[in-house]
Amino acid sequence: MKSKNVAFVPVRGGSKGIIDKNIKIINGFPLVYYVLKSLEDSELVDDIYVATDSNKIAKVVENFNFNKISVYKRDDVNATDSSSTESVMLEFLEKNYCNEDDNFILVQATSPFTTSEDFDNGIKLIQKEDDSVLSCVKVKRFFWNFDGNPINYDFKNRPRRQDFKGCFMENGAFYINKVRNILKYKNRISGNIKIYEMPEYTSFEIDEEYDLIIVEDLLKRYWNVLDK
Repeated sequence: MKSKNVAFVPVRGGSKGIIDKNIKIINGFPLVYYVLKSLEDSELVDDIYVATDSNKIAKVVENFNFNKISVYKRDDVNATDSSSTESVMLEFLEKNYCNEDDNFILVQATSPFTTSEDFDNGIKLIQKEDDSVLSCVKVKRFFWNFDGNPINYDFKNRPRRQDFKGCFMENGAFYINKVRNILKYKNRISGNIKIYEMPEYTSFEIDEEYDLIIVEDLLKRYWNVLDK
């Protein structure tokens, strides 16, 4: 059986910070639409599963009429405030929805800036059995630990921004790994981890009400360019 590239988008219905966050209308579309549209337009993604506990979200997703999408009804035990993303991933995989050779792409619905090209280029980074990929942005900020010690620079020799390499920060947009590795290590990434770099503005996520204002403005600036 030929291996596939399978995208998995967990969207829980019980968001407390922003009610119905994943289907909140932003610039005319429900939030979850943006990543699903990019996945649908991807040349390499074969199947898309939206894992939800909400009939309301399921109906919204089904009304997009995208060809690659199936709605997966996640178990209630893995749809609580304390449930980890790994728990619903493993629930899905242990029900044999994928082949062990498949590439599994975990996608975050609250990162709406990810393009179809990002997904395709991320998949192309998987070249060996133990490869995995995570999306990051490069940040040129100075970080300190809780003991008052600098983490990524020497404060006695503060570098100029243009000379500072900075560091990578996960933006949470997507993670890619082989199904067999996820089942073995119970983790979204493992082995030889590769970084897929995305623009710094893609680090904005929607967790609080004020995030909506920022993301909505950024989508106005970038979505018309990204949505072909």
